[in-house]
Amino acid sequence: MNTHSSRHDQLNGQWRYATPAILLHWLLALLVTGMTGLGWYMMSIEDEPNSGWYFDLHKSVGLVVVALVLLRLLWRAGNRPEKLPASLPQWQVRAAAITHWLLYACLVVMPLTGMIGAALSKHGMAFFGIALPVLVAPNHDLSEQFFDIHGTVAWVLTGLVALHVASAIKHAVVDRDGVFKRMWF
Repeated sequence: MNTHSSRHDQLNGQWRYATPAILLHWLLALLVTGMTGLGWYMMSIEDEPNSGWYFDLHKSVGLVVVALVLLRLLWRAGNRPEKLPASLPQWQVRAAAITHWLLYACLVVMPLTGMIGAALSKHGMAFFGIALPVLVAPNHDLSEQFFDIHGTVAWVLTGLVALHVASAIKHAVVDRDGVFKRMWF
């Protein structure tokens, strides 16, 4: 009997992530993908009239992402996943662990650097049109440094997501070993 059965679901007798973890995973996947695309688009129209709307949307959704990442981390802290199947080569198990922790690190660093950069900018932070308190004086140079980190982490995250997706497809289509089903609906 699975010792985690009270916190996790079973699929054809095989362990899988619990529904809240699955929902948070896919919701964050959609939001982060959309936010990355929006961020790159914003930078291409940065100096055009009315581009501020896109920046405000990016900041607002970014705050939602921060909340969901914190929720995901809290869930993960109390709901440790089962080990990967013993049939997987040890290098894949280690690579998966490293990739997951790097993904989590990017999911924390990216929105935090964006929030700090925005807080230090002359435009400040707002949540869907509601101005948030100004806690620091604007500092353009420091703001740009945080935005540079934010942009670099976006590229690192993109690479990690591509690796994660490629691995998931491999497990679903080539290996058919049930690993992908652990995080599917």
